[in-house]
Amino acid sequence: MLAVMTIAGSDSGGGAGIQADARTFAALGVFGTSIVTAITAQNTLGVLDVYNLPAELVVAQMSAVLSDIDIRCVKTGMLATVEIAEAVADVLSQHKVPIVVDPVIDAEAGGRLVIGELRELLARLLPETAVVTPNISEAEAISRIAIRNLDDMKRAACEIYALGPKSVIVTGGHLSGTDVLYDGSFQLLRGKLIKGGTHGAGCTFSAALTVFLAKGYPVKQSAVMAKTFVTDAIRNSERVGSGPGAVNQFAATLQRAERYLTLLDVEAGLRTIKAINPHLIPEVGSNLAMAISGAKNLAEVAAVRGRIVKVADAITPVGCVTFGASRHVGGAILAALNHDADMKSAMNLRYSDEVIRACQELNLATKCFERRQEPDAMSTIEWGIAHAIERSLTQGTGVPDVIYDRESVGKEAMVLIFGHSAQRVADTVVKISSALR
Repeated sequence: MLAVMTIAGSDSGGGAGIQADARTFAALGVFGTSIVTAITAQNTLGVLDVYNLPAELVVAQMSAVLSDIDIRCVKTGMLATVEIAEAVADVLSQHKVPIVVDPVIDAEAGGRLVIGELRELLARLLPETAVVTPNISEAEAISRIAIRNLDDMKRAACEIYALGPKSVIVTGGHLSGTDVLYDGSFQLLRGKLIKGGTHGAGCTFSAALTVFLAKGYPVKQSAVMAKTFVTDAIRNSERVGSGPGAVNQFAATLQRAERYLTLLDVEAGLRTIKAINPHLIPEVGSNLAMAISGAKNLAEVAAVRGRIVKVADAITPVGCVTFGASRHVGGAILAALNHDADMKSAMNLRYSDEVIRACQELNLATKCFERRQEPDAMSTIEWGIAHAIERSLTQGTGVPDVIYDRESVGKEAMVLIFGHSAQRVADTVVKISSALR
């Protein structure tokens, strides 16, 4: 397993510093080692106090790790004093390892983290650096150039490059969202500003860049992948306190894992329903669908691509399970999720009085809606589900397990079975089928 190192301050609030670096390393599949340079008392509102560790203790931590573990890339964050910065540079000069410098000045939530001028602070370290990643204010402090636009970012990058690093990336998160990479020639890393908390964004970008460099990618490709990673982390940020939201390094990874598990859940449910009474399948076909947590659109709901049909007396899924495959059942789930975040799955069955009686005998909460009451220019299924749930909530009975409608002109009557997972819905459908025999 590749090992990398962060040399930075500890954020007691958990959003930035060593803590953000460690989460980024873990999310990207490398072994992270950590050298603490300072202990900060901070939260999402700002830095309340700082204790800078003695330079000799920082050196002792580095020496302990570097003498035992094969470190493939190092990033630095908060180097609060000239003594610490020079001590770090002295140790790293003895090791042929790429260095990423995140020239931290202030915490995102507020509060200065360095003593003295940043340019002087980093004078010894920058000539040892593979990539330095200042944001707008940090680039201004190092270059002494006021930055108001892209041309200013380029001029600042040239000035910083003259101090010795092999590459400079001036990040544009505090301006336009586009980053400027300079390594003797300019390359723009296009982006746009997105909504989300940014506490820890700078740390996360430089830590991700460190990982990709450690994996052997060139600087530009590493920067593009790091930008994508931090963009996802910002988009999925969490408001954990009263101040700016903290970026979420694991959100994209966990969503990918949940999407995979959701597909498996639907496939397991399909195996379960193979033995049900085939007369439960409507003429238009059925579907078994399941959403990921917090789903907002059909692309986040998995279902059978071509529906579930009756072939002779066999229940047959037509097509594979994939996301975005069901408008009808998927839309019903999205409507239910607006009222219950755990009601993530559903399956539609043919309507009959016997099916409704079976549901009631199984103590499933049922509620119907009338299609003829549907307002103009509304989706029948989404309106019907929302209408039925709102009536149930008004009556204090919670979200129903079963919502159904009776036949109207041109539309087949339908029963929708809801549950927290596709497997649980499938189990319920099997019980309904057994109750009919």
